Amino acid sequence: MSKTGYFTHRDCWKHEMGPGHPECPERLDAIEDRLLITGVGDALDRREAPEASLADIELAHDRLHVAAMRGLSDRLNEEILAGGPSYSQLDPDTSINAHTWNASLRAAGAALAATDAVMAGEMENAFCAVRPPGHHATRSKAMGFCFFNNVAVAAKYALQRYNLQRVAVVDFDVHHGNGTEDILANDPRALMVSIFQHPFYPYSGDHDPAPNMVNVPVPAYTRGMDIREIIEMMWIPRLEAFKPEMIFVSAGFDGHREDDMGQLGLTESDYSWITQRVKDIAQRYSKGRIVSCLEGGYVMGPLARSVEAHLRVLADL
Repeated sequence: MSKTGYFTHRDCWKHEMGPGHPECPERLDAIEDRLLITGVGDALDRREAPEASLADIELAHDRLHVAAMRGLSDRLNEEILAGGPSYSQLDPDTSINAHTWNASLRAAGAALAATDAVMAGEMENAFCAVRPPGHHATRSKAMGFCFFNNVAVAAKYALQRYNLQRVAVVDFDVHHGNGTEDILANDPRALMVSIFQHPFYPYSGDHDPAPNMVNVPVPAYTRGMDIREIIEMMWIPRLEAFKPEMIFVSAGFDGHREDDMGQLGLTESDYSWITQRVKDIAQRYSKGRIVSCLEGGYVMGPLARSVEAHLRVLADL
């Protein structure tokens, strides 16, 4: 039995937001190619992501938001059949195409299926190579390339379906996971620890967060060694005191020093180190249970190498 699951689905390639958009299907190709070339893919338990049920998505999102997304998708598909535009714009950098709805259901479904597999003991941990990403999607709004909040849906599901008392979310994307915070703030069963560049999109996370949020805004050009020290001081004591029964990771690799989406100075070895620290906590308190979901990372080389580094630690390679 492989100890690390790898959940994805071809539908996640079909969603795209137009030529030149950084959140593109090639991101998943880059990851797949890297796992093939390095042989890391051979060590993983590959699974096809199912579609999430709307009832499970509504654990984290307003029914109105889910219905609006579905309605937009249906309308766009009718317009395309009538020769209309191929995309429907939700905000200046977020749009849907004919396949976004299905891809969004698969992305959330991957996180849910990974949660089930890890809770059943079929694997110790899992990585979801999915898009669209999720951590900017709030309870009632799609934004920042995100439609449904994959990690928040899975965290809420774990609490409800498995009656867990404590789940933690770890978010190391270069952008603040405002959506996850919106959904989990003030829920005493959840602890979220995050580090993100600030001031930077979505310009949140720095004032007065809820008591179950450990937000660490850092300035542009912060280096890996400084980030490691901050994590050791700010995240680890809170995670140890909380003793999570399961850990969910918003794994954004856009803090890499070669990723021009942000201006942080992380490298593959920093992502390995962060993953190892999270894994240490999981092994101590959570029976090793981790479900990690891809968020950002927009330059193909560093993204693929960073995911490889993350997976090597998860899978003990």
